[in-house]
Amino acid sequence: MIIELSSTATSRDADTLAASLTARYGRVHPVLLGANWLLVLPGAGGAAAAEVAGLPGVDRVVPTAGPFHLAERALRPAGSVVSVSGVDIGGPGFTVVAGPCAVETEEQLARSASAVASAGAALLRGGAYKPRTSPYAFQGLGEEGLRLLARQRERGGLGVVTEATQPAEVQLVAEYADMVQIGTRNMQNFALLKEVGRCGRPVLLKRGMAATVEEWLCAAEYILSEGNPDVVLCERGIRAYGQETRFTLDLSIIPVVKKLTHLPVIVDPSHSTGSPFLVAPMTVAAAAAGADGVIVDVHADPASARCDGAQAILPQDFERLMEELAPVVEAGGRRLTRAHRGLQPLVA
Repeated sequence: MIIELSSTATSRDADTLAASLTARYGRVHPVLLGANWLLVLPGAGGAAAAEVAGLPGVDRVVPTAGPFHLAERALRPAGSVVSVSGVDIGGPGFTVVAGPCAVETEEQLARSASAVASAGAALLRGGAYKPRTSPYAFQGLGEEGLRLLARQRERGGLGVVTEATQPAEVQLVAEYADMVQIGTRNMQNFALLKEVGRCGRPVLLKRGMAATVEEWLCAAEYILSEGNPDVVLCERGIRAYGQETRFTLDLSIIPVVKKLTHLPVIVDPSHSTGSPFLVAPMTVAAAAAGADGVIVDVHADPASARCDGAQAILPQDFERLMEELAPVVEAGGRRLTRAHRGLQPLVA
């Protein structure tokens, strides 16, 4: 179960109550999640909940089934909304994140950023650090890529989503980015998850390519347990037998996950399918399935891309996708999330 303390509770209050409960119920985990102190009691049952609810300083007690507790929908039945540079993910909106898979040059990034901004994307994606299957493949520009992303944010106003691949990179990435992405290969890199839990930025957590839902939500729990409440899940396809697509995009899992957790869930139709012609129909299908958004690869010249060009769509195709997407989102009683922009990105 989870014990939520009153809004006036201090760290001393949380530690004192945790110490008194540990002797009776086993290990207690105090967590400052956002502005609220919570105590997680993994092994406590229903009888304990009734007793604890009457203790001084306790605002409410939330029974949980585990093994993830802070991620359970019971904690936030209405669902969580994560704000990234003024853009909400979750709630009544459907948020589109778009841009190139990897930052290659300033001109390449500027062309893609300008295109996705003008078509209505709410956030800009782009990888400065790229974990690749082959050690000889392009690994990203590193800090220079982060600087180019930050420059595009200054010019165009779109918040930046970019990946950290190891704990030592997290603080540097957090200095430049508005949201830190954890890729599929790092979903169970627990040291990395703990570090992004402490970085002070929202986190986009992609599902591992062979991960169960429970493993995925437990990975989110690592981030939440470090005090970071701003976690967005991303379904990006799992390994299966078929060879027709790069991975199998498991859209059936969207309503399942939204039943289990209060965290927003978005979909990656680019990395999952690996084919540009599948991006639009899978984006529309994701919206119909109840996802809170998508993250799409857009490149002005996919043939020259140094990373995953085969799956990227052209700017004109992205514009057409946004036009097709709007009525589907509206039919579901939602709206496309808009960015709070200043100037449009300038082409270098």
